[in-house]
Amino acid sequence: MVNFNGNWKLHKSENFEDFLKTIDVGLLKRQAAKMVSSEHHIVQDGDKMSVNVIATGQKGKTQEYTVGGTFSENEVTGDTAEVSTEWAGETIKEVHKSKDFTYTLIRELEDENTMVLHLESPKGTQAKRIYKRM
Repeated sequence: MVNFNGNWKLHKSENFEDFLKTIDVGLLKRQAAKMVSSEHHIVQDGDKMSVNVIATGQKGKTQEYTVGGTFSENEVTGDTAEVSTEWAGETIKEVHKSKDFTYTLIRELEDENTMVLHLESPKGTQAKRIYKRM
């Protein structure tokens, strides 16, 4: 089983603004999201995950869940989403569903020092958020 434990800092994003646009995030929020640097502090115990997200200029959030279960979270759009999770090989697949949109996030370790969040909108727009171990 892959181990996501550690502290991760956003290194770069690819196509993130276009992804946000396809899930109807407004211009001001998209501009702000581009400027935000974030960290993920992850504690994993088997299937149990605690992901503390710290973002500059924004309220942080903590996601506590068991892979294979669901949790609720507030999205960048302001909507509340139900998030279902599952192991997909050596990755964690999250499907985020709100009243207005659905998107998929795949969390994977590219190598021991690189974590990649793959995002895909319902319209097929893909983005990557690449994090480096701190």
